[in-house]
Amino acid sequence: MSKRQRLFQPGTRGLDTNLLVVLIFIMVFGFVMIYSASYYTAGMSKAYNNDPMYLLKNQIIYSMLGIIAMLVVASINYHFWCRFATIGYIACIGLIFLLKTPLGVTVKGATRWIRIAGVQFQVAEPVKLIMIVFMATLIAAKGRHLKGWIPMFRLLIPSGIIAVMLWKISDNMSTATILLGTAVFMIYVVHPDQWKFILCALGVAIFVGLVIHYVQSLDPATMDEINFRFARIRAWLDPYEYEDGKAYQSLQGLYAIGSGGLWGKGLGNSIQKLGKIPEPYNDYIFAIICEELGIFGAGLIVLLFIYLLYRIYIISQTAEDLLGRMISIGVFSHIALQVILNLLVVTGLFPTTGVTLPFFSYGGTATVFLLMEIGLVLNVNKYSVKKRLDALRDARL
Repeated sequence: MSKRQRLFQPGTRGLDTNLLVVLIFIMVFGFVMIYSASYYTAGMSKAYNNDPMYLLKNQIIYSMLGIIAMLVVASINYHFWCRFATIGYIACIGLIFLLKTPLGVTVKGATRWIRIAGVQFQVAEPVKLIMIVFMATLIAAKGRHLKGWIPMFRLLIPSGIIAVMLWKISDNMSTATILLGTAVFMIYVVHPDQWKFILCALGVAIFVGLVIHYVQSLDPATMDEINFRFARIRAWLDPYEYEDGKAYQSLQGLYAIGSGGLWGKGLGNSIQKLGKIPEPYNDYIFAIICEELGIFGAGLIVLLFIYLLYRIYIISQTAEDLLGRMISIGVFSHIALQVILNLLVVTGLFPTTGVTLPFFSYGGTATVFLLMEIGLVLNVNKYSVKKRLDALRDARL
């Protein structure tokens, strides 16, 4: 086999059709809900040319670009990308620092976007993709023989650095948490002493409990002066005390969920999207889904995500090598963490974070890079199927 044949793997052989089918269902469902959640806001806003379909059309365009990118990534041997893992890591640092330059774009007080040659994108999205490949490469290089606390923490240092940079420079603690959580889960899967992770989780739980206790003891009148995140936690603990402020969006989301009942009010019939929930097509779109489609529709979406994650998990377990397994596990943990965090926030079980719902919340950059992650998983499966077929053919000769 030539070097070119090893690098490029065109064709559909080995593509997981079950994964593709559930992905298509999720994306189409997402298009329907983005239109339903956004047509009122877009139609009333000059920023969107008073076009009710403005956001839907944008989302479809970015999704098409993402699908093309996914198919390209799926046709390139995933081992190729690990050669550039270190360069990618350096690029992540560079992208984050660009936020402090004139290229950085500030929206609602947070500088999380950069604009290059007229194209604006959120830095955190390519960083998450690159860090999955980087951590997979790092873990694969160390092999399966990771013992003790020190090797575990050494592996976490690179992700920790990027997470802290995202937190401090872009004020994006939610993405930093997802990034670090993804890295921790990837290491957990291969680490022989998994009980150590359980101890760490207990330590984190105790720390979170102490923070909540401390926040409860603070004077609400001076909360914002101390820390706006503490104010968010306080608003989460006592939402009706902040119903016109920091808990407004959360309460409106809960009203939407509660009014939907079992079957919902019907597609397009949400009341809360009519100026009640700010930007209902973003991180609170699940509340609109619950209001319009009820518990039944919300449950269907959860089941679709569970099946999507199940297919990614199966691919990780049948991967030909540790690198392929770690890439798949990285994508699995990223999507799972983002879905879980979003649902916890919208249902009032976690303080507001700004984490979006993959493939449902409006966002071009996020959609493109999520689809590229799926492309990596598809290629892992293609490579594994090809290796098994080659082995079977050689056995017959």
